[in-house]
Amino acid sequence: MAIKRKSKRASGRRARKASLGSAELLALELQEIQSAETQLSRALPRLAKAVESDALRRMVDRRRGESKRILKEVNKALGQLDTRPPSRKKNIAAEGLIDNASKHVQTLEAGPAKDAVVIGALQKTEHYCIAAWGTAKALGERLGQPAIGRVMDRALKEGKKFDERLTRLAEREVMPTMLSQELEEYEAYAEQAA
Repeated sequence: MAIKRKSKRASGRRARKASLGSAELLALELQEIQSAETQLSRALPRLAKAVESDALRRMVDRRRGESKRILKEVNKALGQLDTRPPSRKKNIAAEGLIDNASKHVQTLEAGPAKDAVVIGALQKTEHYCIAAWGTAKALGERLGQPAIGRVMDRALKEGKKFDERLTRLAEREVMPTMLSQELEEYEAYAEQAA
């Protein structure tokens, strides 16, 4: 049995990978948060226009305000760090979540089903942000950056509350309305068929 050797090209790629220290990792994480919040703040107005529920629209608008504040605080935190992260790139995870939400919203007509899709998309994105904020909080605290820890802790608390409010809205308003409409449509169809 022949043993496959790794090509020089593959081993060369491995040699070019950068090593990050804790401070660089924190800066990179903050940069990822910065990109995610920037993308989200651009998408939120479109999502707010797409929904039917006034309560959901207000929640989306409120999250946009939180996003602006988080961006301001993250920019300040990045400026206070003594290190620079590797080259600035777009957060592709956030981009994928936001792009997916936009595509789903475009394919549905206005109503509770679209509102449910927006809630789900917002929660997926918020869960990603919660993970990023938690990572940055832990790194900031370990590196003696209590201000970063406090900023990320505040974002975490707000993000978790936002997620809970979205769940309550879905359970109490959006899903019951959607199911009621489906039942009405079914009953109208059954009457026509009879």
